[in-house]
Amino acid sequence: MAGAPDFDLYRLSEEHTMLRETVRALAEAKIAPHAAAVDEEARFPQEALDALTAADLHAVHVPESYGGAGADALATVLVIEEVARVCASSSLIPAVNKLGSLPVVLSGSEELKKKYLGPLAKGDGMFSYCLSEPDAGSDAAGMKTKAVRDGDFWVLNGVKRWITNAGVSEYYTVMAVTDPEKRSKGISAFVVEKGDEGVSFGAPEKKLGIKGSPTREVYFDNVRIPADRMIGEEGTGFATAMKTLDHTRITIAAQALGIAQGALDYAKGYVQERKQFGKPIGDFQGVQFMLADMAMKLEAARQLTYAAAAKSERVEADLTFFGAAAKCYASDAAMEITTDAVQLLGGYGYTRDYPVERMMRDAKITQIYEGTNQVQRIVMARNLP
Repeated sequence: MAGAPDFDLYRLSEEHTMLRETVRALAEAKIAPHAAAVDEEARFPQEALDALTAADLHAVHVPESYGGAGADALATVLVIEEVARVCASSSLIPAVNKLGSLPVVLSGSEELKKKYLGPLAKGDGMFSYCLSEPDAGSDAAGMKTKAVRDGDFWVLNGVKRWITNAGVSEYYTVMAVTDPEKRSKGISAFVVEKGDEGVSFGAPEKKLGIKGSPTREVYFDNVRIPADRMIGEEGTGFATAMKTLDHTRITIAAQALGIAQGALDYAKGYVQERKQFGKPIGDFQGVQFMLADMAMKLEAARQLTYAAAAKSERVEADLTFFGAAAKCYASDAAMEITTDAVQLLGGYGYTRDYPVERMMRDAKITQIYEGTNQVQRIVMARNLP
């Protein structure tokens, strides 16, 4: 066993560990103090955006060749996880910037990458992702938003629903039908700008959780955009959308990990302070077993998520399975862990004076967006390794 200290399998690199420490310090100093108010007032976490942008952590995935930090998939996971530990709404800034812009990274022309990834990396504008519609959620291929060719332009008409950070983001990756006969193979992807004529937004949804991240409908009313704003070839938009989700579902897993870690950390501290029957409630075996299960589920979710992130970076053949598995398992675990955290705080856990009820509400969405966990199970079954 003499060589054990150099045994780097299943261990984060020094750079990744340092990144985690850096982001945690920033999150606790600049983001955590505003988390309760952001939730209570249902307002965009501007302080978090400013702090993340100043530290170049708002869109770490953008390649260095376009002015970005060039972070790998695991580094991106660590950033999202540590921000989500203190404020889930704020963690949607780096997560959705990746979701919105990854289609451009994966399939966009060189000109498109230069035009949009540079400003994103500089912090000049965020990127949102427009796939879902009022009648096309899990069945995304059933979308009705249309794009019709008109000379050197495409004209978009339709409605997108559940769009995260809509109205705040400058840029939108929009999936639209360009050939209705071909179903999923007749869908193309475009970059639409907030300032394009005919783009407008619905009222913010009144949500259970992630209240600091605006979710709105986006309307396209004869939005005329240059043809070179198409991402990839005509008809490849749906394939790009699905390929994107293989990678970005891992960021939802990361978010779930962070929320669960925040709840476990808080509950662990609370049971050491709270006394009943003359001793800390953490001394009771029933409470210890709950904490043990919470920590065990969280660690299992973390290992699966980090392994998935490594596969995302290497673009391995079983990425689709691992992305779905990490998202599904981590979000289910986060829901259980946050619910148990509320239970451990008893009546206090049920009040807004303590953060665990917010974490429980925030955890719920991780089981729903970027594909419900029922859909994840279908994806896993179809892609068994």
